[in-house]
Amino acid sequence: MMIVTTEQVAGYEVSDVKGYVKGSTIQTKHIGRDITAGLKGIVGGEIKGYNEMMTEARNLAVQRMVKEAEEKGANAIIGMRMQTSTVMTTAAEIIAYGTAVVIEKR
Repeated sequence: MMIVTTEQVAGYEVSDVKGYVKGSTIQTKHIGRDITAGLKGIVGGEIKGYNEMMTEARNLAVQRMVKEAEEKGANAIIGMRMQTSTVMTTAAEIIAYGTAVVIEKR
């Protein structure tokens, strides 16, 4: 599955538009990560636990988006975007979305 943030893929032509696809997940904080984050807030530095959690969440959202595109018969996703929002004080939603298409080499 080719995934691009652009509306076109160099060297390819869109032969069919399958439609909007998305994948999302909601992640919550973990007490161990909160303790580490609190300490990092005092001394400064990267909060690796949260960074890892968000990387996993983004990967899961993209995997779910790809699955939906494959189910529609697409071989690419164009115009892909990611967004995050706070669902509650201890949880965030990550959503990946784009347009599922069929592309062919020119």
